Amino acid sequence: MKESTISLSLVTVWKIIFWVCAFLVFYTYFGYGIVLFLLVQIKEWIRKPHHIDKNFELPDVTLLIAAYNEEDVVIKKMENCDSLKYPEGKFHVVWVTDGSTDNTNALLAQYPDVQVFFSPERKGKTAAVNRAMALIKSPIVVLTDANTMLNPEAVELMARCFGDPNVGCVAGEKRVKGSAEDGAAASEGMYWKYESFLKDLDYRLYSAQGAAGELYAVRRELWTDMPEDTLLDDFIASMTIAENGKRIAYCKNAYAVEGPSANIDEERKRKKRISAGGLQSVWAMRRLLNPWKHKRLTFQYVSHRVLRWTITPVALFAMYPVNLIIVLGGYTAVYGVIFFFQTALYVTAIAGRSAERMGRRKTSLFVPYYFVFMNLSVIRGWKYFFVNRKKGGVWEKAKRA
Repeated sequence: MKESTISLSLVTVWKIIFWVCAFLVFYTYFGYGIVLFLLVQIKEWIRKPHHIDKNFELPDVTLLIAAYNEEDVVIKKMENCDSLKYPEGKFHVVWVTDGSTDNTNALLAQYPDVQVFFSPERKGKTAAVNRAMALIKSPIVVLTDANTMLNPEAVELMARCFGDPNVGCVAGEKRVKGSAEDGAAASEGMYWKYESFLKDLDYRLYSAQGAAGELYAVRRELWTDMPEDTLLDDFIASMTIAENGKRIAYCKNAYAVEGPSANIDEERKRKKRISAGGLQSVWAMRRLLNPWKHKRLTFQYVSHRVLRWTITPVALFAMYPVNLIIVLGGYTAVYGVIFFFQTALYVTAIAGRSAERMGRRKTSLFVPYYFVFMNLSVIRGWKYFFVNRKKGGVWEKAKRA
């Protein structure tokens, strides 16, 4: 009787672990989106959404482009800058090119209206942006990457969001321009479509959870210099503004377009750095984990960011062996069905990996492959962070298609 009780208790523990893991995975990737959607519907039913004041006088804006050895895209980026619509005399372009050793600065010298900040020492993007922000005078700064192209209305649409005095940062939309012909790395585009959906709902509920470095804007007066070893400067910069009481607006009609990673190896390099930066950010922004102080912001931050960067990937991969233990114990068909679907996920992911290695460019197998790959990258990112945390904010760029 005693052995039976012990055995039963052990099975109960395994079941509890399994369902906790299952809940974390479901909530992180699907449940939060459902809860968020319902909360937004209730909020907007009770109170109509805030509309941007069309009579808001547009302020001076500086477009800040941080670049390191970007000679291949300088001309195309400047053509894109010239296409941006904004009142004459109020739009300024600044490049910070610290450490560049190619023809980036020589090419920029052809544009007399462009201001270039250059230092021969390369300390990383965060240090370069900190240095440039101290030299910029306009009240609004729009930050973007050299290899991303903005739609003509982007800067004006983002600037108008600052007509709301409670907005301290505006996140633009990141769009990955790629097709199934680009291979598994093109699945990044699907991920960002879902991210954009969540960011829009986050803002409509209270505040977007961070901004992507491809396109975001800040009130210059709210900028806080970051440690030079910061890996996710865009996230830390934007969330620091949110922590200090201002909202991060999401402007889905202002977007930056870039190609997918050149291949899955380049995407792995990028994801590993982002995951390491996520772990670093959770510690750096640990003050946001206080729900008594930050209320809605803490709920959104933990649900949208913290879980993805910490325990959910572990829960995802722990589910499979725990599920197997329960199935081998002969308990209920429900666990058998779930085990079947988990097995199908990993088998199709492995098949997708094999298809990528064989050079296939178009297959639905890339979707489960990218999902598993993305979660594995978080765990790889932890290792990357602890091994490379003393290297500062300098990292190797991932090549884009």
